[in-house]
Amino acid sequence: MAKQKGVKLIANNKKAYHEYFIEDKIECGIELYGTEIKSIRMGKCSIKEAYVRIDRGQAYVIGMNISPYEKGNIFNKDPLRERRLLLHKYEINKLAGKLNERGYTLMPLSVYLKDSRAKLEIGLAKGKKLYDKREEIAKRDLKRQTEREFKVQNL
Repeated sequence: MAKQKGVKLIANNKKAYHEYFIEDKIECGIELYGTEIKSIRMGKCSIKEAYVRIDRGQAYVIGMNISPYEKGNIFNKDPLRERRLLLHKYEINKLAGKLNERGYTLMPLSVYLKDSRAKLEIGLAKGKKLYDKREEIAKRDLKRQTEREFKVQNL
């Protein structure tokens, strides 16, 4: 069977970009069972309420919802189970060191298929304050307004 080349986005966590400053991004694999990868290929995955935890030298994603595969019967696993992330030991140690600092957390940013393998992009994030969110919204509105004016002038 020929492998598909390229990247296909399955799920994106827009809320993470609004609620947190993303300082570092890391791509990692996910330990999945057969029916789970089939469900992901069909696009049935959500990471809106998910977060990443490091426990006993392993990284786990918690709260990631992969809907059961329709034709999976008894082979389907729990949709909200903890899934181990496939990272190198030095990457886990680096992330664990950063997490010990105050205010940092690990957030899943996106799930995608890369060369037919499921990948999860996680980000080292620091929480935003309310005034940071307002400032970002104001910048976005100003940019949108200037683009509108520029478009009107060029007609």
